[in-house]
Amino acid sequence: MTVVQSPGLEPAQARTAPSRDKAKTPWGSPTTYFVALVLVALTLAPVAYIVLGGFRTNAQITDSPSGLPSPWVGANYVDVLTSSIFWRQLGNSTFVALVTTVGVVVLGVMASYVLARYRFRGRGAMYSLFAAGLMFPITVAITPLYILIKNIGLINNLFGVILPQIAFALPTTIIILVPFLRAIPDEIEEAAWLDGCGRLGFFFRMVLRLSLPGVLTTGILAFVASWNSYVLPLFVLNDLEKYTLPLGVQAFSSQYSVDTAKVLAFTSLSMLPALVFFTIFERRIVGGLQGAVKG
Repeated sequence: MTVVQSPGLEPAQARTAPSRDKAKTPWGSPTTYFVALVLVALTLAPVAYIVLGGFRTNAQITDSPSGLPSPWVGANYVDVLTSSIFWRQLGNSTFVALVTTVGVVVLGVMASYVLARYRFRGRGAMYSLFAAGLMFPITVAITPLYILIKNIGLINNLFGVILPQIAFALPTTIIILVPFLRAIPDEIEEAAWLDGCGRLGFFFRMVLRLSLPGVLTTGILAFVASWNSYVLPLFVLNDLEKYTLPLGVQAFSSQYSVDTAKVLAFTSLSMLPALVFFTIFERRIVGGLQGAVKG
């Protein structure tokens, strides 16, 4: 058998040339990295401006709004950290976010387990109802929600913020967790039954452990969303001592409207916990969402 070679190419080169052509893409690596760096810079620039602005004086900001601190001034951050109202509002935000996260995770896992592992009439309609909840943000229902909270006596109460946040976070939680729970093989459940494990035992010993990536993802998303919530606390809370940090930033900005540097320091300290929390668990969020899509 005669092998026909392309002119000027060795056999190995002839075989690899088409694969090299296929490997070429319109977007080269340098271009991709350049675009990524530009997007990162545009995202981080406002954050850097706020953080660095807290180390400046009002005179520096007036003379050069986009300049660097010269000299660096830490008095703004010291004043904020030594004020009792900041720590009070930080505690309120932490309490609201933690209780909301626990409620979302506990109720979301239980509801998702029923929708994923049990067959009953109306299961599809119930799942569709939760999915439809994604189309109604809390701002759409804020007026009837305020009336309901007022009627049950939770105005100016942190639980008047916590309970609605749990309700509005459940659709996202269930949409993410149901694929995780459906992906658990039936053979594992049958083996647990043979070993004498009941429904509750299988749920606590097996389901929670196997769905841990999804549980962590939903918990992180619920925590960050609760920490950054502004509209609902604005309608429910009217006492400065009960304010969460987003409301505290607005109140602080109004009180110290002429002290721009101190306002920037308060703002940067308020957003720092959420940024750190999200950065630490970023991989957990991505991994959990990928598992939900695969499921």
